[in-house]
Amino acid sequence: MKSIIIVFSSLLLFAMNVWSQASNEPLKEELEKLKKYNNHLEHRLDRLEKMVDDVRWQQRVGDVAFIDKIYITGPPKWKEKNPTAQGAGNPVKFWSYVFIPKTVNYSKKYPLLVFPHGGVHGDFTTYYTHIIREMMAQGYIVVAPEYRGSTGYGKAHYEKIDYGGLEVEDVYSAKNHILENYDFVDADRVGIIGWSHGGLIALFNIFNHPDDYQCAFAGVPVSDLVARMGYKTQSYRDLYSADYHIGKTAYEDVNEYRRRSPAWNAEKLQNTPLLIHTNTNDADVNVLEVEHLIKSLKAAGKKFEYEIFKDIPGGHSFDRMDTKKAREIRLKIYKFLARYLNPPKVLKTLEDINRAAYR
Repeated sequence: MKSIIIVFSSLLLFAMNVWSQASNEPLKEELEKLKKYNNHLEHRLDRLEKMVDDVRWQQRVGDVAFIDKIYITGPPKWKEKNPTAQGAGNPVKFWSYVFIPKTVNYSKKYPLLVFPHGGVHGDFTTYYTHIIREMMAQGYIVVAPEYRGSTGYGKAHYEKIDYGGLEVEDVYSAKNHILENYDFVDADRVGIIGWSHGGLIALFNIFNHPDDYQCAFAGVPVSDLVARMGYKTQSYRDLYSADYHIGKTAYEDVNEYRRRSPAWNAEKLQNTPLLIHTNTNDADVNVLEVEHLIKSLKAAGKKFEYEIFKDIPGGHSFDRMDTKKAREIRLKIYKFLARYLNPPKVLKTLEDINRAAYR
């Protein structure tokens, strides 16, 4: 179904280009209506996919976790079309997944992992079921925020996107909500973990709130939006310069793109233990972005850990897959987190991780 809509979109754009210079105004108006309707269909399909995925979460993880979705708020939108309109300036509302191990003893305290998803307009999907199962086996409470700009919640939420901006504070709000409302979560054992765009959000959370996290992992993190605008395609750049998003190109406002780039804010890292992973054959986040981040952290005299993997199969997804190598690398991540979060159980061997995720 989605492929049909994509084909329709391509044909529609082609038709609009053909007729862009035409003098037939009624035809132009009809094409514009079709474009808007196609956009409407895409968001409806995203909602449907989200509902299906919510059912799949229960099917694939419900045997080891209590799964909930909570509706909470973050800061107001960073820009309003009409600042004086009714409701302008209200906090942004968004959903967050919460995963609690079924082995939990509510008289004890458990560590929390904050887990922002990746994607310019992504969402927390069952792509991560095996990783959530691994986290449940270790006894972590997990919150996965569907921050502003996430797909599956309609056009309005989609267009609230603030990449590298207030979405970071949505994730921080989700963390705070858990600590304020779940008394079996230990406020002194909180970590944040994310890949790609989620890695960027993890980095900015510890940059902005250094006293609130005991450790962080950033996998293949988007690190330099200025460089990214240079090596990506025009259609990708258009996502950022859309009116509802940054609204300008990097050429027009390079400092705005620097502000949203971890590599250009490396001096903000304080004492939060940080592990960074990247892969030289990553076809999404080019290794040069993460190398810039690493060099910037070193130049600022920051203490952190990192590993640059050489051409590991899977590219951008190299340590999130179901391969033996990916599981071995995830063991390194879990051992790093365990040093600071002291979960009830630590996965130490491939047998442990296989039993947790694939039983």
